[in-house]
Amino acid sequence: MNAPTTFEGLEVGYDIPALPGMAEAEIQTPCLVLDLDALERNVKKMGDYAAAHGMRHRVHGKMHKSVDVYWLQEKLGGACGVCCQKVSEAEVFARAGVKDVLVSNQVRDPAKIDRLARMPNLGARTIVCVDDLANVADLSAAAVKHGTQIECLVEIDCGAGRCGVTTTPEVVALAKAIAAAPGLKFAGIQAYQGAMQHMDLYADRKAKLDIAVGMVRDAVDALKAEGIDCDIVGGGGTGSYYFESTSGVYNELQCGSYAFMDADYGRILNEAGTRIDRGEWENALFILTSVMSHAKADKAIVDAGLKAQSVDSGLPVVFGRDDVKYIKCSDEHGVVEDKGGVLKVGDKLRLVPGHCDPTCNVHDWYVGVRGGVVEAVWPVSARGKAY
Repeated sequence: MNAPTTFEGLEVGYDIPALPGMAEAEIQTPCLVLDLDALERNVKKMGDYAAAHGMRHRVHGKMHKSVDVYWLQEKLGGACGVCCQKVSEAEVFARAGVKDVLVSNQVRDPAKIDRLARMPNLGARTIVCVDDLANVADLSAAAVKHGTQIECLVEIDCGAGRCGVTTTPEVVALAKAIAAAPGLKFAGIQAYQGAMQHMDLYADRKAKLDIAVGMVRDAVDALKAEGIDCDIVGGGGTGSYYFESTSGVYNELQCGSYAFMDADYGRILNEAGTRIDRGEWENALFILTSVMSHAKADKAIVDAGLKAQSVDSGLPVVFGRDDVKYIKCSDEHGVVEDKGGVLKVGDKLRLVPGHCDPTCNVHDWYVGVRGGVVEAVWPVSARGKAY
């Protein structure tokens, strides 16, 4: 397990936004704040759900990129391992002692394949996705070179239109090639339907997932007919986990955003037509920002602009208030509409980011708060690990 973070020599306001024991009012902004109570409830809720439905939950590390958050997900949510999208990101978790790591992506560059083949030496079960026969030979050669084993999932493009094969014969051919290749082991199927996760309507998401389930079931049945079993049939996200877990064919979920939540995910509707951030999941991640100017009577200017967040999925939402609204941002400034003039310089606001994953990736630290006091400060361990 990773060693506790040490803060010796770090200065608040230069190296780090806060230290444990500080009052929330003293946190330097802009920074990422975690409501630890809400985070823990989210993690436990998903863990309980997965266990109740006989599913493993391999949490998605690309969302938080934090070893500390992963350990919380393992302890409170029973996480069986972590998904990552890049080799360097996966290596961060493996080096920290995580024992089961999936690169839920294709790895084709020779240098990256070589690093992947060395990851088992860190003590981690190492799994990767494959959608091309040529990749099998390269992975095999690297595993043999280092005397290690790489496990492989055949990726099915079940609707996202990105990586993955699209026919059952291709799945079978790849599985056979992997099983026959020295240094490799066929571990199952990757079938994540990413394109439908943010569709607003429950029925629309279900219709897309029904297609994916049919493709996966056909592939699993064809593999069984060839005497090939799947240890992992993985997929499922915050917008679809209830479909995969009741499909009768998936056995592993790969949810990420449920733990933190963001404004874009919060807008999607559950089966009852209710937003999922209204009882299903809680907002646990915030950009803490301070009012730095109120020279205009109807506008407050805050210190969280483009460099403190990603706005690819829309602007952030001011948490817990309907009297002010975040309406615009530039590099270093955010504009908050304040028609009633209720804000003053120095006031702090919690913003729910539009998209949590890329927002987390532009920060170095999470500040964990409970009861108005800083309880934990965690590094964004894999921040910038994009290769």
